[in-house]
Amino acid sequence: MITLGLQGEVPKPGQARGWGAIRPELFNSWGSAHGRFLYAVAAAALALASNSRGTLAVALAAHLEYLHASQAGVAVEALATEARLGRRTAVYRVEVRSGSTLLALFTGTVHRRIGQDSSLSAGR
Repeated sequence: MITLGLQGEVPKPGQARGWGAIRPELFNSWGSAHGRFLYAVAAAALALASNSRGTLAVALAAHLEYLHASQAGVAVEALATEARLGRRTAVYRVEVRSGSTLLALFTGTVHRRIGQDSSLSAGR
C-alpha cells in the first residue's frame, strides 16, 4: 500500500488545511495525479475540519468535481471551510489547489455524534 504522506492543520474550528506532493507512484495513466489522491487530500481536510469542534463527526456523503489536471511533482493543498453547521449535520466545501490552480471542488456532509467527543479540536 502506498503511503500518501499527507499533512494537515486546523487553524480554527470549522476550518482545516491538508497538503501533500504528487509523486510518480500517485499518477494515473495520463501522467497527472490519480483522482483517488485528490479525493484523499480533500477527505482528510474534511475529517480535520468536521472534527475540530470537539464533537465526533462521520461522513454521510461526499462529492468531488475534477476541474483541472495536475502536474508531476507539484504540491497539492486542500482547504476545508464550514458551509453550514447544524446540531446533527454539517456541510463543508473543500477546494483542492496546486498554487493558484483549482484542481477539484469537493463537498462533504457529516453526521455530528452529539455526546461523543472527537480526539481533535482546534488548539490541541
